[in-house]
Amino acid sequence: MHELAVVEALVANVFEKAEEAHAKKINRVYLVVGELSGVLTDAVEFYFAFLTKDSIAAGASLFFVKPPTQVKCRNCGTVYNPENLNLTCPNCKEKKVEILSGRELYIESMEVDE
Repeated sequence: MHELAVVEALVANVFEKAEEAHAKKINRVYLVVGELSGVLTDAVEFYFAFLTKDSIAAGASLFFVKPPTQVKCRNCGTVYNPENLNLTCPNCKEKKVEILSGRELYIESMEVDE
């Protein structure tokens, strides 16, 4: 259910950027959603369609870029992509990590008609 609040903020940002660009129609929105963000893309699509009906973003397509999770072992410095979110370092077997990527959640770009 937290996706509703996330998408409300996303839609507000989309409309703000569209207004800055003097857009008459929003056609496509490209979103970066890391696998650790906790955001379900199906829910984003559903709420986006609901929140933008009867607006300049009605019918806009959403495209998702899903960067993989990447972590760095705090013990030995190994950088790796954990499989199945198993954070055990493949080098030293420790589980103390710094998350380098995978928590992203932002608008990468938009296509609009001016």
